[in-house]
Amino acid sequence: MRTLRRTAARLGTALGTLAFVLVLNFAIFRAMGDPRHDLARNPNLTEAAQTALIRERGLDQSQWVQFVRYLQDTLGGDLGTSFITNRPVSAELLQALPNTLIVVGVSTVLASLLGPWIGLLAAWKRGRTRDTLLTQGSVVLYSMPSFWLGMVLIAVFAQWWQLLPTGLATTPGSSATGWAHAADVARHAVLPVATLTIGLLAQYAVNMRSAVVDTMREDYVLTARAIGLTPRAVRDRHIVRNAMLPVVTVIGLNLGFVLGGAITVEALFSWPGIGQLTMEAIHGKDYPMLQGLFLLSSALVILMNLATDLLYGRLDPRIRN
Repeated sequence: MRTLRRTAARLGTALGTLAFVLVLNFAIFRAMGDPRHDLARNPNLTEAAQTALIRERGLDQSQWVQFVRYLQDTLGGDLGTSFITNRPVSAELLQALPNTLIVVGVSTVLASLLGPWIGLLAAWKRGRTRDTLLTQGSVVLYSMPSFWLGMVLIAVFAQWWQLLPTGLATTPGSSATGWAHAADVARHAVLPVATLTIGLLAQYAVNMRSAVVDTMREDYVLTARAIGLTPRAVRDRHIVRNAMLPVVTVIGLNLGFVLGGAITVEALFSWPGIGQLTMEAIHGKDYPMLQGLFLLSSALVILMNLATDLLYGRLDPRIRN
């Protein structure tokens, strides 16, 4: 019963946050400027076409009427029409989202597995050569900007050794289908995934090492050693699980930053995902597209934070109580 109440409270908080995002999503893009002026600057639109578009999109109505229409359309799944492509924003997002999920999803999973493992290896041999190499290496990789790291990978693996393509999701002109198409996409995804993964796993390794070192000083760990448990049993039963708590929090909160980092990485590798769509929308002042992107990103971050919060309760019984 207590768990159900806690879950309901977290769910209510997430829905409240999403409602706030909806209001902010409407207000912030109206504060950036009147979209009618952008339509007027489009040399490809006649005055009659501009008037028709303004009327069709409700831009000639009051802000309150526009807000009510925006809420009705958004809750109904209609995110508007792109100013650039004249296609529904939801269709553009659904077309780009799978490509971003490939890069962000794979890099997040790899970094979440490798980073804590590297941090644990370093902390378990604290003060020794392995600890120094792993910790210093992680700090160096963590400090590298993603775009610079991506350019280094392109120079090494695409220019010097010519093992991997420099960009795009598929080979231009390729008509491959099935497994051949999947293999082509995977080959093009190696460098973007590696760029995001390296930065993330370095951060998680540093956090995990710090958490493990702190946990090793706890009284219950000393007690476990005093009663004769083997070092491996102490590590697996008492240290890793508790040290993972702050790392899980960082992984959940990091999803928003991963999406932000994906914009840079996708632009660098010309990867046709949400990041590249964001860059095109910013350059073209495509407000409906930017609204859809902001709402999608916010919803994903809220969802991941909710999942992290619930997982946190599973890992730490003190929170459930």
